Amino acid sequence: MQKADYHHFTGKKGVKKFGLLIDIQYFRGKYEGMKKFKRHRDYGFFDQDIRLSKLSKLGDPLEKLYQNIDFEIFRPILEDRLTKLQKGAGGRPPYDYVLMFKILILQRYYNLSDEQIEYQINDRMSFMRFLDLTIADDIPDSRTVWVFREQLVDLDVIESLFDLFLKELEALNLIVNEGKIVDASFIEVPRQRNKRAENEEIKEGKTPESWNKNPHKCSQKDMDARWTKKNNQTFFGYKNHVKIDAKSKLITKYDITDASVHDSQTLENLLDETDKGQTLHADSAYTGENQEKTIQEKGVINQVHEKGYRNKPLTDGQKASNKEKSGIRARVEHLFGFMEMSMNQMYINSIGIKRAKGIIGLMNLTYNMFRKIQLQANL
Repeated sequence: MQKADYHHFTGKKGVKKFGLLIDIQYFRGKYEGMKKFKRHRDYGFFDQDIRLSKLSKLGDPLEKLYQNIDFEIFRPILEDRLTKLQKGAGGRPPYDYVLMFKILILQRYYNLSDEQIEYQINDRMSFMRFLDLTIADDIPDSRTVWVFREQLVDLDVIESLFDLFLKELEALNLIVNEGKIVDASFIEVPRQRNKRAENEEIKEGKTPESWNKNPHKCSQKDMDARWTKKNNQTFFGYKNHVKIDAKSKLITKYDITDASVHDSQTLENLLDETDKGQTLHADSAYTGENQEKTIQEKGVINQVHEKGYRNKPLTDGQKASNKEKSGIRARVEHLFGFMEMSMNQMYINSIGIKRAKGIIGLMNLTYNMFRKIQLQANL
């Protein structure tokens, strides 16, 4: 549109900028019109409560966690183990230990990095409500979250916290003890781009010579994670081996290994005297002479899927038996499905098996917390 035509069409003056004729009055009118449809009003004293109430109606999972889990039960262990690390009087006082622990649970449920958990706590009202924080409170930064988690890992506190919550579940009679299921799932970590020779040295427990010249490179390499292949898919990282209560689907014990360890090799670690007399369900990966011996020694009733071999396929009776057993064994897949979908994938960004054990332990504990809420809702 030419300038003369513009004046004729609008009867208004415009401003020419970057070769375009901009009608200031026109756009101001559009903006004022938009404001009318925004239902704009002044900020009120109860506006935050109104917004939180709406989040509740939409089904805030963190509100359910806040209302149904007594996080104060963890305080004695946290204070007993962590207070010893304090260097004495002076300096900035530490953040409340239960607050920091709840941040780690948040981090595992949403699978967030340290930087993202700091940002999201500042940004999201549901996070602040769960943590009992207001906009006026000081919020721990990403470095503080990292240090707190490292302390729990170094002191092996996370397994103690898991066991404590397990006792709480037993006291509530949520663990039925009418059968156990064992299985394992991959927990992937950032993939290493190493040379073949370097990988061979790592498998032998050595540090590649070229890495010794660069300590910074060494600190960024995971020497404990391993590659493995299953169903034509390649994985790099660790395995979360779990034993669950067959009826409640609560995790009662877990073991963490690198990804190359076969599922059946951890069976002895997962079974204990409390399982005696109960049925044990597992897929055919847990078959074999050593596994049958372990099952017999632990006094559990073998309901592991039978396996066919070359020149000795399964009979129709064995196939029918496996199908019947699958109805119970498949319950463990619900656990891994929850971790994959609701907890935003079974992937962690850490280095070394010690850190992996801590983070995966927190994953298992977080799952048990949400499973407890589901079970109590159905009572």
